[in-house]
Amino acid sequence: MKAIGYTTSGSVDRDDALIDLDIAKPTATGHDILVKVSAVSVNPVDTKVRSNRPAEGGTPVILGWDAAGEVVETGDQVTRFKTGDKVWYAGAINRPGTNSEYHLVDARIVGHAPKSISTAAAAALPLTTLTAQEMIFDRLKVTDPVPGAANAIVIIGGAGGVGSIAIQLLREQTDLKIIATASRPETQDWVKELGAHYVVDHSKPLPEQIAALGIGAPAFVFSTNYSETYVPQIAEFIAPQGRFGLIDDPKGFDIMPFKGKAVSIHWELMFTRSLFTTEDIARQADILDTVAGLIDAGKIRSTATESFGTINAANLMRAHALIERGKAKGKITLEGF
Repeated sequence: MKAIGYTTSGSVDRDDALIDLDIAKPTATGHDILVKVSAVSVNPVDTKVRSNRPAEGGTPVILGWDAAGEVVETGDQVTRFKTGDKVWYAGAINRPGTNSEYHLVDARIVGHAPKSISTAAAAALPLTTLTAQEMIFDRLKVTDPVPGAANAIVIIGGAGGVGSIAIQLLREQTDLKIIATASRPETQDWVKELGAHYVVDHSKPLPEQIAALGIGAPAFVFSTNYSETYVPQIAEFIAPQGRFGLIDDPKGFDIMPFKGKAVSIHWELMFTRSLFTTEDIARQADILDTVAGLIDAGKIRSTATESFGTINAANLMRAHALIERGKAKGKITLEGF
């Protein structure tokens, strides 16, 4: 079967940064289902793994942690799915990725795909949806108020893949005031369109802009990128006893500025449940099924913004390069082999 991966990790500006491969088709056993992949999207994790994870023993690393497709085979412990079911999911970081014609995935982290949008539009959402929903409700616990704080959340990097779905999930499922950061006119318009109540420019000092809104000190902050650079500003504008969550990988992170306000710090990794096969691993399937329902009810829209064509090495390298420049808005998708 066709697949895309690499045998040498490193920068994307090499001809062999990603290569087209022909590998054996896997077989489903146990909790796994085998999915015929129809569409994928690209996330920052793809670029980070490609840059840093060496291929061991000459075995190619297959990337991709978002997919929508059709079940073609089920393991003997699978009860939720049957052949022909349309599914969407984000996969596991410690297993081969979705950039392949057929893909094995644990059914407990898979959802039934939304029926009202295209396969590519669906493929844009699983990883970012799980990341955002887990951060909002499992880590920051935004339904538990912070005493004396403004019922508000700041999303740093609101126009990216995670920020774009987080705004919608918050708007639909909570009564929080959403303050999204964006620095360009097109990204500011995008986050407003998605439902942000306020937009501030993260290229300028944030405390003054947030104070000028007149709503008080926000209870929650959700940072999606460059988190270490915003620490002093966040410590200044967040409410005492507020909650701060981040999802990126800063090389260094000083938490001392948060001590005075007793701010709690929460790290979200969408892959934790699948990495450790946690007791609540099936929560990811539940999240995806819930959000599929919201999509089909017209309450959530896909964050797919660009199609890069068919799933092949050349198109995936273009997508990686764009993400690494930090200029992506929403999500990049690819469809078919």
